[in-house]
Amino acid sequence: MSRMKVNLAGVELKNPVMTASGTFGSGAEYSEFVDLNKLGAVVTKGVANVPWPGNPTPRVTETASGMLNAIGLQNPGIDVFCERDIPFLKKYDTKIIVNVCGKSTKDYCEVVERLGNEPVDMLEINVSYPKALEDITKEVKKYAKQPVIMKLSPNVTDITEMAKAAEAGGADVLSLINTLTGMKIDINRRTFALANKTGGMSGPAVKPVAVRMVYQVANAVSLPIIGMGGIATCEDALEFIMAGATAVSVGTANFFNPYATEEIAEGIQAFLEKEKVEDINELIGVVK
Repeated sequence: MSRMKVNLAGVELKNPVMTASGTFGSGAEYSEFVDLNKLGAVVTKGVANVPWPGNPTPRVTETASGMLNAIGLQNPGIDVFCERDIPFLKKYDTKIIVNVCGKSTKDYCEVVERLGNEPVDMLEINVSYPKALEDITKEVKKYAKQPVIMKLSPNVTDITEMAKAAEAGGADVLSLINTLTGMKIDINRRTFALANKTGGMSGPAVKPVAVRMVYQVANAVSLPIIGMGGIATCEDALEFIMAGATAVSVGTANFFNPYATEEIAEGIQAFLEKEKVEDINELIGVVK
């Protein structure tokens, strides 16, 4: 049987498939559809130092081959997360990656410090303002006891500059892409489809952009990459891996196929067997 294990900054995952933050709750919501034991990791919804109510509704709308969301990182806060969600995830044989959100560097550091003594494997920092990326990374690393994944926004001129800034700040892993900023107008109501006016676009439509950015970043820095953006099938996931990603996150696909993550992991295994590839690591960045 082909080997599926991958390594992210010293953390070994049984396979390269994980969930994308904000599309899978904290695991409990999907546990009746997906055997969480079969995933490389579960990435939780963004967690802040205090509860966030999120944005006003409507905050989700469908687009051609994708969706726009302006949820506003609604979450119950770190206290509830530590009491309720971590104990639930610990029941499963999967790695726990906590997505951390904040409105300032101080907010991020507060949550990161609090998670230092919790039994979680990695932290993914959801940075919404890329200008200060290197500084935020440096500060977070001062408090982090687990490896730090910096999640990169694609809403920049040059994604490789962001990747280099995160690397310079001491990031252990990079994840990309976050959502692309988009807008939809309801012509009958003559207003915005989302109360927030703009939202983050995700889903199959963004995949070619995401694959291109993962390829660029893989060739610009030496950090492992978690690739995401429109992955719905094992073929999609393999594109990201061949472009240079060590692991992949499945997001929007969970909404139209709650079994997607498990199916993708099985599909990658089947591909390796069919192609007589002994180890998934042989395919990482194979396309130059």
